[in-house]
Amino acid sequence: MKYVSILAALLVFSLALPLAAQQEKPADNMSIVREAMRADKKVVVADNMQLTEPEAKAFWPVYEEYQTEMTAVGDRMIKLIEDYAASYEAMTDETAGKLLKEMMSVQGERLKVQEKYLPKFQKVLPMTKVARFYQIENKLRAIVDYDLAAQIPLVQ
Repeated sequence: MKYVSILAALLVFSLALPLAAQQEKPADNMSIVREAMRADKKVVVADNMQLTEPEAKAFWPVYEEYQTEMTAVGDRMIKLIEDYAASYEAMTDETAGKLLKEMMSVQGERLKVQEKYLPKFQKVLPMTKVARFYQIENKLRAIVDYDLAAQIPLVQ
């Protein structure tokens, strides 16, 4: 049953990106899509964490803080993708280098946030549930990364 929840959320993720691209106001639609994705992600996390009531009470505020910081990282990734798209037709070595450096920085920032929140999650959950949470995060990130990789063309 847990996998059904994950698959349903992934379907929403994969359908949401093309829908946002088809709309006339991409900035407005992207925010709607991102909010839907956040809500779906929270459902997937809730369905798979198997939290007791006291654990849930302690976990969700930390999770919300974590998500706020990860959203900022996601904003940087969206900007990077937009910059790549804007530069794609006339890509120079200089631009490619700047974009690559920003990509590495975004990846590093994501890891920093995960490391920053590890002790915070450890304070409110047993280590096995912290590990489960990070596994869920990594699986969802892998799916999003796969989808992006499939949609973003290689540099020419």
